[in-house]
Amino acid sequence: MLVIFTTIHSIDEAENLAKQIIEAKLAACVQILPPIKSYYFWEGKVRNDPEYLLLVKTIEEKYAELEAFINKNHSYDVPEIVAVSSEKVSQKYLAWINEFLQK
Repeated sequence: MLVIFTTIHSIDEAENLAKQIIEAKLAACVQILPPIKSYYFWEGKVRNDPEYLLLVKTIEEKYAELEAFINKNHSYDVPEIVAVSSEKVSQKYLAWINEFLQK
């Protein structure tokens, strides 16, 4: 299982992207965390903005398609797309993810 991190500037966009990802069967679950404060370097200076963090639960086989989907449907020029492989996952949760994504 992979957990993909991506950030986005508004709750409306976060909810829309999460729904589209699930409907496209690219992930079994997307969680949206409350506003966070992001500090980053962009266009020659340090910036900070509030953002929403999406945690996208998927499988390895869906990563390339999910990455392309986020790049196409995200409003940022360079969206954060970071995948972390899960070292341990409960068998029931992993079975649910696999069942949903491999139908």
